[in-house]
Amino acid sequence: MALTPDDLIAQAMRDPVNAALAKRLPRLGLKQGFLTAGCLFQATWNHTAGRPPGWGVKDYDVFYFDDSDLSWEAEDAVIRRVHEAVADLGATVEVKNQARVHLWYEQRFKAPYPRLRSARDGIDRYLIACTRVGIDLADGSLYAPDGLDDLAAGILRMNPLLPVPEMFNAKARDYQSRWPWLRIATCASSSTP
Repeated sequence: MALTPDDLIAQAMRDPVNAALAKRLPRLGLKQGFLTAGCLFQATWNHTAGRPPGWGVKDYDVFYFDDSDLSWEAEDAVIRRVHEAVADLGATVEVKNQARVHLWYEQRFKAPYPRLRSARDGIDRYLIACTRVGIDLADGSLYAPDGLDDLAAGILRMNPLLPVPEMFNAKARDYQSRWPWLRIATCASSSTP
């Protein structure tokens, strides 16, 4: 049976931290706010593996996009607001303004990074194609530009928008060490291996 957007959202919301974030964060009015990354796709892999939905989740990623002020101080103010709203959850919540990533990415990761135009652009640049998922905090809809077939099947492909084999292989091997049934595709094509 195919994984649907509703299935993924339901699996993710079984993690009480995800459910609380999805309820609280819309009230903060983050521009183009998304709950994204491992807290979502790992819930699906945990469901498949029979594990609790939050097993192995290191942090909960929140993206937003506000290009009206690209200062660190403006982003830090948003980070503090989010952390105040979720402090009781006891979880690490990483908040990133996608309008600012190009300002620090190259120094940190030694690779160029374009200026983004939206929070979705940030999701689009994940290293592994099937992990490009996010829940829009404004309307609860799922953004999944690659669909959900590879995510459900556990197929890890390099994202052609960010073809960095060394980083892809390290990330894919890390995931495979926690979910051994995942398969690493040997090429960046979008067809099934």
